[in-house]
Amino acid sequence: MKAGIHPDYHPVVFEDSSTGKRFLTRSTSTSDRSVEWTDGKTYPLLMVDVTSDSHPFWTGTHRNLDTQGRVEKFERKYGKRSRAGKEG
Repeated sequence: MKAGIHPDYHPVVFEDSSTGKRFLTRSTSTSDRSVEWTDGKTYPLLMVDVTSDSHPFWTGTHRNLDTQGRVEKFERKYGKRSRAGKEG
């Protein structure tokens, strides 16, 4: 590997903001916050919105979106568009 061009990987703790689950890994990211890990050492703490602990694909749960009436909602907001070449 060429020296001096690769980022510095260091241990960090990521915390899922929705579940509170934490995991220790290596990253190039840094943080002003820190946390003491189970090994007694202090590591930078990075908060993330989604991890495999909370993502619907990995948990097997999914959110039901209100898909019914989306076209009507769009048409109310932006107006109904007429198609070119069609009467009516």
